[in-house]
Parts: sequence; C-alpha cells; structure tokens
Amino acid sequence: MAADTPVEYIKHHLTNLTYGKLPGGYERADGSVVEEATWTFARTGQEAADMGFMAFHVDTLGWSIAMGVLFLGLFRFVANKATTGTPGGLQNAVEMTFEFVQGIVRDVFHGKNPLVAPLALTIFVWILLMNTLKLIPVDYIPSIAHALGLEYFKIVPTTDPNGTFGISIGVFLLILFYSFKIKGVGGFAKELSFNPFNHWSLVPFNLVLEILALIIKPISLALRLFGNMYAGEVVFILIALLPLWIQWTLNVPWAIFHILVVTLQAFIFTTLTVVYLSAAHEDH
Repeated sequence: MAADTPVEYIKHHLTNLTYGKLPGGYERADGSVVEEATWTFARTGQEAADMGFMAFHVDTLGWSIAMGVLFLGLFRFVANKATTGTPGGLQNAVEMTFEFVQGIVRDVFHGKNPLVAPLALTIFVWILLMNTLKLIPVDYIPSIAHALGLEYFKIVPTTDPNGTFGISIGVFLLILFYSFKIKGVGGFAKELSFNPFNHWSLVPFNLVLEILALIIKPISLALRLFGNMYAGEVVFILIALLPLWIQWTLNVPWAIFHILVVTLQAFIFTTLTVVYLSAAHEDH
C-alpha cells in the first residue's frame, strides 16, 4: 500500500485523507501542474501540508459523523424496544452506560441544568465508539480504501488533533456561555479578577492566571485524548511491521490492554467536562 520501507509504512498509516485547495501553479507529486487554484484530494503528505489550515480531513469527519449516527441510532432503537420485563443484552448495556454517566453527573455537577446529563452521555459514548475503532487491525480499512482508489485513510478520529480539538472547543464554548449566563458579565469578570487572591492590587496577576487556566482547559482536554490514542495507534502500527507470529504474541495483549485505555480516556474527558461545567454554574 504505497509503502516500500517501514518509515513509509508508518507515515502512510498516520496520514489523513485530506481535501483542500492547491494554489495555481502548484506542481504535484506526479509532475503535473495545477493551472489555477483547485480543491482536490491530497496525493501525498506534503500536498496535504501545503493545503494549509482550511483543508478538511475527510476520514476524521466521516468516521466522527458515522459514530455519532451509530450512537443516536443505537440508543433510539433500544429506547423504542425497551421492556419492563427481563431486558436483553443490548438494553442492559445501554442502561448500564446511562446509569454510569448519570452517576458521574450526580457526584460532580452541583448546579441545575437538564442539558448536562445528556451532553455527558453523548460525549462519553461518542468518544468511546471513536476510540474503539482502534481495535480494528491497522491494515484492514486502509486496504479497502486503497482498493477503492484512496491513497490515505485513517479510521480513528481521536488520533487526529483536529477531531479532539473540535470536541474540546465545543466544550469550551459551553463553559464560556454558562459562565456569562449564570454569573453575568460583571460576576464572571469579578471572578477572574479576584481569584485566587482577593485584593485589588493583585487584579492584573489574577487575570493572567485565571485567563491562562481558562484557555488551558480545552487544550488539555484535546491533547490528553489525542496523545493517548495516537501513541496507542503508533504501537499497533509498529507491531504490524513485525513477523506474523510475533504480531499475534504482542497484538492480542496490547489490544486487551487498550480496551481499558479507550474506556478510561472517554471517562476522563467526560468527567472533566462535567467538572468544568459545574464550575461555570457556581455563581458565588
């Protein structure tokens, strides 16, 4: 699959299917020249980089949407088929997930907002489903994509910082929205100005400290999830380069261990989201 050496193999599996705009006069990898600015799929990693900030990672977007639709469809199906008698295995799994997230919200969130519990459930299950895609062997989906004419194709959205930052920025906007709504503009400004040191002479220091802490929240959320998932993906790719008998020796225990990792990362992201939203609802 367009990979003659281990280095090329690793780069290939870590490159997203990118759709973006190439400027006029750009020379592509096959020697052809783009006569005028054109939106197209990148054929190499360098082309993807040259497309700049406004390029789209189509695989990340596609799999994120697919997992979101799977979540909504699955929970809707279970809700419509739910029985008061002996529940089936799927209904049991959904109810356990619902009660687990409900417990997180009950223990962590101290305000009153009917949106927080559904939001926490959505984030937990959505990230869990996206993370679980990592357990699919690394060559399966890229091989199918290659047969369909797609040079690059990653299937784990959370190994792409664009995907994790998309979720964390959404959470950050909610933090700001509820901070202003609950505390008011003056109350929120006062909180930033007089914490942690309640004295007017230390307002500049407090502002720098609090604004920095506020900005770090979405960055830490995104990078923690991305870093753990990306590192695990790299290990799976490195194992795939080994002889077949060694692959089975290492791949199975690493995959079993990663079942814990994918669940833990979804839990951490969800819990921190609820913690941050709880702080945004504190009006004292």
